Amino acid sequence: MEQFVVTEEYVGKRLDDTLTKAVGDVSRSKIQSMIKSGDVLVNGKKEKPAYNVRLADLITYKKTTNNQLNVVAEEIPLNIVFEDEDLIIINKPQGMVVHPGNGHPTGTLVNALVNYSEELAHKEGNEFRPGLVHRIDKDTSGLLAIVKNDKAYEALADQLSDHSMHREYIALVKGFIEESDGKIDAPIGRDPKIKTKMCVNLKNGKEAVTFFHVLKRYAGGYTLISCKLRTGRTHQIRVHMDYIGHPVIGDPMYGQGNRVIYDNGQLLHAYCLSFMHPTTKKEVSYEAPMPEHFVKVLDSLIEVE
Repeated sequence: MEQFVVTEEYVGKRLDDTLTKAVGDVSRSKIQSMIKSGDVLVNGKKEKPAYNVRLADLITYKKTTNNQLNVVAEEIPLNIVFEDEDLIIINKPQGMVVHPGNGHPTGTLVNALVNYSEELAHKEGNEFRPGLVHRIDKDTSGLLAIVKNDKAYEALADQLSDHSMHREYIALVKGFIEESDGKIDAPIGRDPKIKTKMCVNLKNGKEAVTFFHVLKRYAGGYTLISCKLRTGRTHQIRVHMDYIGHPVIGDPMYGQGNRVIYDNGQLLHAYCLSFMHPTTKKEVSYEAPMPEHFVKVLDSLIEVE
């Protein structure tokens, strides 16, 4: 572990700013990632990137350098909803993996992004996730915010953390939901038996809160809902809806009897994304229409009161 003692020139500055300047050869985004993962300690304690350092604080951190991302640039079409100097808002299709990983070294959204954007192509870091602040599952369609610089990353990451970034989804679920609105407050953790799955874990799970609103009900026992997330746990909506007995239609991992009318991935679409723009400081909101495969299933159903 490396050590750094705060001197007068840094007093009152943010921890991430201080360490970025002190280390000198590591990007701010990587420093922030290290702080959040616990690889940076202040006086032996974990602090947030926004922590204001004090005189004689002892900062310890793992020695690190920027590693150039080794992502293959691929010419894959992107559905760009909005773009400026800070952001790219993408409408991701169902079936596209967000970033390279085990079994998916190519063909991902990130492969397409590094081909499209010079800023992202030359971004440095230690993970194959340039520009990503949040993500959605492979078979979930809809909106993702991609950032081009550290300022935008910090702004959106903070809004994710304090729940001021609003993400809304539409899902078709099994069964009739009698209530018009509901709140699911059930902690989520890794499934102890199947490592690729998540589950509600009341004892050891992390806080997870989902709000839902019924949009339509259909004959045969189906309900169309909108969902708002207060937290962003892996597979959150899918796990929560299965937990209350209304799994998402088409979901290959969660639920039983929910793949009769559709069996090609969950009918879950991230249709609305709202947040404070990092430069203008104004609220911005983007929407993506429901994809064709989702609309086709709804058109085959009969709406009931």
